Amino acid sequence: MDPSTSVDDYIPTFYVGQHESKRALPITEQVLRQAQDCNYDMLTTPITTPHFHSRVLALLSNHLSELGSGDATRFARQTPAPLVPALSPVDTPLTPGEVISQLLAVASPWIDLCSPDPLIYNISRQVLDLEIAYAAFCGIGNVIVPGPKLHHRNLHGGGLTQYARAIQEALTAGNYLQIHIMLPIIDHPDTENDDEMGSLVPFAREEFFGDTLEDRPRRADIFGTWDAWNLIRTVCKYNARLFVALSLPRHLPAFPIVSRWHSEPLRLLSLTAHSFLRNPKGYPVLSRAHQTLISMYMRIRNPPWILLCDVGPIPGLDNPDDRIPVADGFLSPSATADAAQSPTLAEASRHQQQSGNKKIKDPMPHLSYIRNLQRKQPSRTTLDRLGAGYQDYLQAPLQPLTDNLESITYEVFEKDPIKYDWYERAIARALRDWAEQGKPTSSPDGRVVVAVVGAGRGPLVTRALRASEAVSVEIELWAVEKNPNAYVLLQRHNEEDWRNRVTVVKSDMRAWKGPWRDGVTPTAPSLRSYTSSADAPSPYIPQPEHTPIDILVSELLGSFADNELSPECLDGITHLLNPDYGISIPASYSAHLTPIAAPKLHADIAARGHSDASASETPYVVMLHAIDYLSTNLSGPTPPRKDPGDGANNADFPLNTHAPSTVTPPTTTMPNVHKAWEFSHAPSLSPPEFPICNRHNERHARLTFRTRDRGVCHGLAGYFETVLYPGVELSTNPVTMEHKSPGMISWFPIFFPLKTPLYIPDHCELDVTIYRQTDDRKVWYEWMVESFGWNLMIGGEKKRDLSLRHQSGPLGLRKEVTTSLSDQDDLIAQYNTIHATLHAIDRRLRAAAAIRGALDRRAPSTKRARESMKLEGLRERMALLTHLRRALLTKITELEIAEKAQERARKKKEKKETVGEEGVERAESGEEEIEGEEHEGAAEQEGGKQEKQAGTRDN
Repeated sequence: MDPSTSVDDYIPTFYVGQHESKRALPITEQVLRQAQDCNYDMLTTPITTPHFHSRVLALLSNHLSELGSGDATRFARQTPAPLVPALSPVDTPLTPGEVISQLLAVASPWIDLCSPDPLIYNISRQVLDLEIAYAAFCGIGNVIVPGPKLHHRNLHGGGLTQYARAIQEALTAGNYLQIHIMLPIIDHPDTENDDEMGSLVPFAREEFFGDTLEDRPRRADIFGTWDAWNLIRTVCKYNARLFVALSLPRHLPAFPIVSRWHSEPLRLLSLTAHSFLRNPKGYPVLSRAHQTLISMYMRIRNPPWILLCDVGPIPGLDNPDDRIPVADGFLSPSATADAAQSPTLAEASRHQQQSGNKKIKDPMPHLSYIRNLQRKQPSRTTLDRLGAGYQDYLQAPLQPLTDNLESITYEVFEKDPIKYDWYERAIARALRDWAEQGKPTSSPDGRVVVAVVGAGRGPLVTRALRASEAVSVEIELWAVEKNPNAYVLLQRHNEEDWRNRVTVVKSDMRAWKGPWRDGVTPTAPSLRSYTSSADAPSPYIPQPEHTPIDILVSELLGSFADNELSPECLDGITHLLNPDYGISIPASYSAHLTPIAAPKLHADIAARGHSDASASETPYVVMLHAIDYLSTNLSGPTPPRKDPGDGANNADFPLNTHAPSTVTPPTTTMPNVHKAWEFSHAPSLSPPEFPICNRHNERHARLTFRTRDRGVCHGLAGYFETVLYPGVELSTNPVTMEHKSPGMISWFPIFFPLKTPLYIPDHCELDVTIYRQTDDRKVWYEWMVESFGWNLMIGGEKKRDLSLRHQSGPLGLRKEVTTSLSDQDDLIAQYNTIHATLHAIDRRLRAAAAIRGALDRRAPSTKRARESMKLEGLRERMALLTHLRRALLTKITELEIAEKAQERARKKKEKKETVGEEGVERAESGEEEIEGEEHEGAAEQEGGKQEKQAGTRDN
C-alpha cells in the first residue's frame, strides 16, 4: 500500500497463491520462504504422490481383468469393489509441521465422483476419503477438490447427487477443514478435460452409459455450473465450511452469471496463463472485463484469494544466492497497457509470435501484474467506508418505542452525510413557503411553531435552527424526547450550543399535549388537547394553554418505512398539528420489495435456528452486499448523477447499490422493485380514540415479479422511499437511491427470509404476498412467496413436461405437481384430469368464500387473513389451470391436424397412380377447407365453455 494512502482510501489486499500441476515434492520451509520473498502469500501441494496414483491404477486394472469378458454387469454386482489400501509414507508428501498451515492442499484431479460406473465412483470416493482424513490429521486448513464432471458422453449431470454425497462425507470427516469446489464459471462441454494423465474416466464400462451412442450436439449453459453448485450446497445443507473456487476463462460470459457468483460463498479465483492476454510489449495482462470482475469481487466482506495456476516456477529455487526481484506491483505504464480488444485469429497468431520473440526481464510477470492491479484498485466509496464491517451482517431491527437507545447508536446514525442535509433542506423549504404564502402561525408572537419529536441527541434540532437562519424565518422550537438519558444531553446542548432557544420536553410524543403558554388561564379547556376527562384541567385552577404545531419534524422511519411503528407514533400527535396549514416532515413514505438470492444470509439464519426457533420468521436489518437480484430488466447507459435538490425527477440509475459505484458492470441491469403500500400524515381533527384501534394501519399487498434466469429465492429485500417535503425525498430503493439520496447510510435494507429456499426455473413468475398485521397490542408482518412456471415442448423425441411449483414462507410449505406428456392420448388424459381438478377447486372456492364471508370483524385478524390468503390462492390456481387447459386443447388440436395431414399425404401417394396431379391438388384443397372449418368450430365451442364457467364463478 502507498504510504500516503489514508485510512479512508483503504485499498483491498490481494492474497495471491501459486499452483503448479507438476510441482516438485515435497514443499519445504525453504521453498515456502522463497515464495514469500517473491511476494506470493501461499502455495498449493498435492495430498498424494504419483506413487499412490500408480497403486490405484494397478488395483483398478487387476480388478477389471478379474471380471473377465462375460456378463460384466451381473458379475460386477456380485463382486464387491476393491478396497484402496491405506496411505504409506511414499504415498504422500505431507507431514505435520509449521509449514502445513500455510499450504492449500489439492485433492487428486484424476478421480471421477460423478462416474456412471459404480466401480469408478466407489474407488474415487475411497481415494477422496483417504486424502481428506490424512489432510485433516496433518493440520491442513483448506482443501481444493476438483469440481464434478458434468458430461459423460451424452449423459449430463447424472452423477451430481453422488458427488454431493461424497462432499458431505468429506465435511463430516474433516471437522475443521474448509473445502473449496473448483468450478468453471459456466458449463461448457469443450472445457472439460478428459485427457488428464491416468484419469479414471476412460475406465468406465460401456454398459453403464446406456443407449447414448448417437452423437447429439452439446451446448454451453451459462447457469449449468451454478445449478451443479446449488445441488451440492443444498445436499450439504449450506455448510459454512463449503466454498466455491471459480476458474476464470479468457473470455468472460454475460453479466447475469457474474452477478450470480458474486452472491455465492466465493473463496478462490483461479487464473491460468491462458486467462491472460499479451499487450504490445509482450507482458501478460487481463482484459477490462476481468479487471472489472476482480474489482467487484474484492469488495465482498471476505474477499476471495487469487490462485495463479501454471504461470511458471518460483524463481531462485535452484540457486538461493541469486538476487530475485520482488513482485511489488510497481510497473511501467507500457508493461501494464491493455491488450487489443477482440483480435482476429490471424492478428492473435501474429501478435503471439511477435510477443514471443520479446524477452521479458521480469521472472514473474503474472504476479507483478496482479500486484499492480491491486495498487490500482479504486478507493472505497462513502457508503463502503461508513458501512465497513456491516456488509451481510444480520441485525435485529431497532425498537426505539420500547427501548432507550444508547449514545453510540445515535452516533452511528448521525454520521450519515446525506440524511440531515436533506432534512434541513426540507425544513428550510417549508419555512420559506410558509412565509411567502403568508400563512398565520400558531404562536402569539408570529413565530412558526416547530416541534421535533423523538429528538434523540438533537441533530434535527440543530438543523431546524440552521434552516431558520438560512431563510430568515423565526421559529419557536420544541424538542420532545422520552429517553431520560438523551433528555439530559438535550438540556446541555440547549445551554451550551442552542443559546436556550429550544424548549426541551421529556415525554412520550403520544402523551404530549402540545406547546403551552405559561400564565394563561383558559376560559374553556380545549378538548382536542386532552385524551380523557381525567386529564382535562379544572376551570378554577390556572393552567397553561396548549396551542397547535405548525411544522412537525420526526425521524421515526425504519428500514421498511413503517417497521419501527412510525404510523402508530405519529397517530398520537398529528391531532396537534395546525388543522388548516399544519405540515408533517416526512409527509409520506412507502415500502418496496424485490426477491433476492442471498445464500450467505440463509446460511447464517439456518445456523441461528439451532438456538432460536423463530430465526427464519424474523425480519433482519442488513447491509445487503453479496446478493443477486432475481427479477431484473435491461436499461440504457447511466447518465451523470444530478443533485436531488434541483428538482430533477427523471433519470436512469445504476444496478446494485450494494456494489461500489466505481465498478460498472458490462451490461447495466436494473432490479424490479415494486411498491407494497404507503402511509401519509396530515392534520387530524381529533385525538386518537381510547381504547386505541389500530385497524387503519393494517396493510396488504400482492406483487408479481417476472424472472428471466433460473435461481433460488432466499427471501425478500425491503426498502422505502419518503417525501420529506415536496421536492425533497429520501430513498433506500436501489433503483432511485442514486437519484434521490446518493450515499445515504442511515438505513440498511430489511430482509424477509424464507425458511425453505425456493428454486425458480427460467422465465418464471414470482407472486409475493405480504401483510402488515396488528391486534391492537403489537404489529407484525406475514409474507409468502409463490413460484409459477410451465414449459410445453412438442416435436422429435424430446420429453414434454408441464410443471407447477408452489412455495410459501415463512412457514416453508411446498407443493409440487409434475406431469409428463408423451403423445396425444396422454394429452387428452391430462386435459380430462385438469378439467376434473377445476371442478374440485371450484367447489373448494365456494366453500372458502362462504367461510370468509361468515367471519365478522370480531374474529381474530390472523384467522381472517389466513382465509383470505386461502381464497386468493385457490383463485390463482384456478386461473392457471384454466390457462393450461386452453394450451392443452390447442396442442391436441395441432396433433389432430398433423395426423390428418399425414393421412392426406398417404392418400395422395396412393392416388398418384390412378389420377393426375391436378386432381390430387383439388381434392387436397377441399379437405383443407373442411379441416379449417372443423378447427374453428372446436375453438368456438371451447370458448363458449370457458365463458360459461367464468359466469358461473362470478355468480
